[in-house]
Amino acid sequence: MTLNLNDFWRRFLFHTAHAVPGYEALQSLRHELLEREKARLKLSQFQAKPLSTFVRNRLIDELYLPLIGDNLAKQIGSAGEGSRTDRMGLLLLISPPGYGKTTLMEYVADRLGLIFVRINCPALGHGVTAIDPANAPNSAARQELEKLNLGLAMGSNVMLYLDDIQHTSPEFLQKFIALADGTRRIEGVWNGEPRSYDMRGKRFAIVMAGNPYTESGDVFKIPDMLANRADIYNLGDVLSGREAAFALSYIENSLTSNPTLMPLASRDPKDVQLLVQMAQGHEVPSSALSHAYSAVELEEIKALLQRLFRARDLLLKVNLAYIESAAQQENYRMAPPFKLQGSYRNMTKLAGKITALMRDDELDALLRDHYRGEAQTLTTGAEENLLRLAQLLGSPTPEEDARWKSICEEFVRQRKLGGADVDGSQRIASSMLDVARAVDALKPEPVLAAESPSESQRLADAMLQIAVTYRELILPLVTATERRLELDRSIKQDMERLAADVQATRVVPKRGPKPDKEQQG
Repeated sequence: MTLNLNDFWRRFLFHTAHAVPGYEALQSLRHELLEREKARLKLSQFQAKPLSTFVRNRLIDELYLPLIGDNLAKQIGSAGEGSRTDRMGLLLLISPPGYGKTTLMEYVADRLGLIFVRINCPALGHGVTAIDPANAPNSAARQELEKLNLGLAMGSNVMLYLDDIQHTSPEFLQKFIALADGTRRIEGVWNGEPRSYDMRGKRFAIVMAGNPYTESGDVFKIPDMLANRADIYNLGDVLSGREAAFALSYIENSLTSNPTLMPLASRDPKDVQLLVQMAQGHEVPSSALSHAYSAVELEEIKALLQRLFRARDLLLKVNLAYIESAAQQENYRMAPPFKLQGSYRNMTKLAGKITALMRDDELDALLRDHYRGEAQTLTTGAEENLLRLAQLLGSPTPEEDARWKSICEEFVRQRKLGGADVDGSQRIASSMLDVARAVDALKPEPVLAAESPSESQRLADAMLQIAVTYRELILPLVTATERRLELDRSIKQDMERLAADVQATRVVPKRGPKPDKEQQG
C-alpha cells in the first residue's frame, strides 16, 4: 500500500481536531435528547418488572401459560414460516381481587420482551367514554389516555393491559371491538390530531382484567360484541380436573411469606411438590429431594405445611362461598350475601403468621382474627359474614349456630315480604302469594286407599298452619293497613276543612276610581 505520510498526518490531525469532537458532541446531544424525551414520555413505566417474590408454580406451568400462549399466538402470531397474518382476539382475565392477574401478565410480557402498557381503569372512571385525552375530566384520566395512545402509537412489541375494567364505562370498552377482530384497527388521538392505528401484522396484544363481582354482589358484564371476541378465563375458579393444582398453588404462592419456607422458593420446584406429599402422609424418600435436608428441617417443614393445609382449606371454602354468593341473584338468596374473600393475598398474609408449633385452637383463633379485621369494612354486614365464616370453619359455638339460623330465617322472611321499605299492601300481596304457593305444594297426590287417613291428617295440619299464618301475619297487616288508610282519610278531611276556612277569611281588595288620562300621563 502506498502511503503519503504528510497527507496521512494532515487527515489524522483533522480527524482528531474536528471529526472526533464533533462525533462526541453529536452522541452527547443525542443522549441528552433521548433522555429528555424518555422523561417526557415516561417510558420507564412501560418496562415489565415482575415481582421478585413471583413464584412460577405448577398451576401456571400446566394450565395458565398454555391458555395464555394459545391466545397470544392468535394476537401476536407464532414464530416460523407458518406465522398467520389474520391476527385477532382478546385475552380477558377475571377473578376476585388477589389472584395475581396483573403479576402474571407482567411476567409473561417480560419473558416475551413486550412493552407492558398498563392502563389503570379506576383512574378513568365511568365518566370517560372516549380515548381522546382532550375530553378527559381530570389530570389522572388524561394521563392514562395519553399513555393508551402512546402504546397504540408504538405499535409493535406492545402488550396493552387494561386493569380493573369493572370501574370503567362499557361504552369506553366498545372502542376496542374493532381492535380485537380481524381488522385490528382503532381510532385514537396523537399530538392533538386524530389518527387511525392499524395493528395488522404487528406484534401487538390486548389484555383486559377485572373483578366480575362488584361490591353489591352483581355480576359485571362487558359489551357482548367484545366478549364474543375474547378468550375468557377465571383465575379465581379452577377448570375441571385441576382442583389439586389449584389447591397446591395456594401453598406455592405463600412460600416467600414464611421465613421457614422462603428458601424453597429459590430451589427446585419439584422439592415443594415432594414435601407437600410428605406432609400429606405419602412415603417419599429423602433421597428424591434435590436439596440435602436434615431430619429436623424435614419435620419442621412437614408440621408447618400441615398447618398451612388447614388455612388453605378454609380459604378455598371462603373463595367458593364468595363466588357463589356474588353470582347469585338477590331474589333467590336463602342467606345474607357473603363478602369475605379467600384469595392468594389472604393466604400470603396468614402464611407469615403460622408456625410449626401452633396448636389447632391457636390456628383457628388466628383465622378468626384475620377475618374479623377484614369484616370491619363491611360495617352492618360484619356479623352475618363472621357467623357464616364460623360455619365454614366447622366449629361454631351453640350461640353462633342459633344466631346464624335466626338471621337466615329473618332474612328469608324479610325477602318474602318484599324488604323493610315495602308498604303494607304489597306485604299483604306477598304474604297471600306465599300462602297460595304453600297450599299448592301441600296438595295430596293420588295414593292408595290404605294411605288416605295419613293424607287427610296432613291436609288438616296444612289448614291449621294456614289459619295460624292468617291470624299471626295477614290479620295484623290488614289491620295496620286499615289504620293507615283511616289516618290518610282524616288528614285529607282536615286539609280540606283548613282550605275552606282560608278561602272564607280571604279579604278581597276594593277597586278605586280609574285615573284620568292626565294622571296616567
